[in-house]
Amino acid sequence: MSKAFLVLDDGAIFEGASWAAIGETYGEAVFSTGMTGYQETLTDPSYHKQVVIMTAPHIGNTGMNEVDMESEKIWVSGFVVRNPSPRVSNWRSQSSLEDELVKAGVVGIQGIDTRAVTRHLRDRGAMRVGIFSGTDLSRDEMVIKVRATAGMSGAFLANEVTTTTPYVVAPAEGVSMKYRVAAIDLGIKRATPRSMALRGMEVTVYPLGTSVDQILNTNPDGLFISNGPGDPATMTQVVELVRSFLIEEIPVFGICFGHQILGRALGFDTYKLPFGHRGINQPVKNLKSGKVEITAHNHGFAVAAPIDTNFRTVFGAGFVSHICLNDGVVEGLELLERPAFSVQYHPESAAGPHDAAYLFDHFAELMSKFQSAKLHHEKIKVEDA
Repeated sequence: MSKAFLVLDDGAIFEGASWAAIGETYGEAVFSTGMTGYQETLTDPSYHKQVVIMTAPHIGNTGMNEVDMESEKIWVSGFVVRNPSPRVSNWRSQSSLEDELVKAGVVGIQGIDTRAVTRHLRDRGAMRVGIFSGTDLSRDEMVIKVRATAGMSGAFLANEVTTTTPYVVAPAEGVSMKYRVAAIDLGIKRATPRSMALRGMEVTVYPLGTSVDQILNTNPDGLFISNGPGDPATMTQVVELVRSFLIEEIPVFGICFGHQILGRALGFDTYKLPFGHRGINQPVKNLKSGKVEITAHNHGFAVAAPIDTNFRTVFGAGFVSHICLNDGVVEGLELLERPAFSVQYHPESAAGPHDAAYLFDHFAELMSKFQSAKLHHEKIKVEDA
């Protein structure tokens, strides 16, 4: 092992040892507090262009396997751990974490006090970062290279992670089809359409750029807006698509990036959080039920909606349905006069708790009502004719 360096754009440098692929990599420095689920994190397209710092000290002991992949590849720009496991011990493992990182060309670093780095980011906010191994650059030169990279604000990244062609996820085996869902892939995880398939939803996953007419011509019962990377302020085309569905009163459900896009479709601004929410242990309060849910997150932006009062939009009244108990950030939106809602976190929770799985059931309820209303409308048209 040779020396390696984690370099932040404020000039802070943490020295460790080379691990995984050797070279240079850059991205936004983010930390994840989960003690498990590193494979799901690595393969979540939402982490595209991010260097993930794991606060749990021991990473890699359960290896990697094909079943837990959330996409076809590892998306993170870099991976930072304190103590990588020297061996894999799990009956489901098919390969080691380091082998998969090397295969994917992901530069890593080990031997870093990741909790110290996390405290640094919590004090100073998310920032650009670089990992350098096998380099002769001076410390000043490394800092200069990090500062020359682009930040996450203003980043348009969904086009780099979206599917190139539509594909269909059928209802789960033994489950009859009840609803047709059109899902816009901005970085969707495999666990999400699987969760909908268990509830009798046939999910057609569309690439970014698919037109409103293309989707409406398939007569969907609902629109799903997925998670994904980048700045929601850049997603003007998808915002307009969501508005079209709201006008048609077709049920809309957004998660994570999709939540921010629904917020912008309703007329709210979005803003960059100091260091974001990531990991599988974020406490969120459901303001409708009063219950606290432990949830899985990965977001660096948030919606600027009023928490303490109902709001008015061009699509009618709505309210904030969930808030984060750590910092009061808006975690959920719901309309009262249109079948539309969103949450800032991941109800499919892979990996993570399943406290929020009921949200897929709520989506199914909205689509059931939509189908009934459509049948009633068609019946009246026939009678009038």
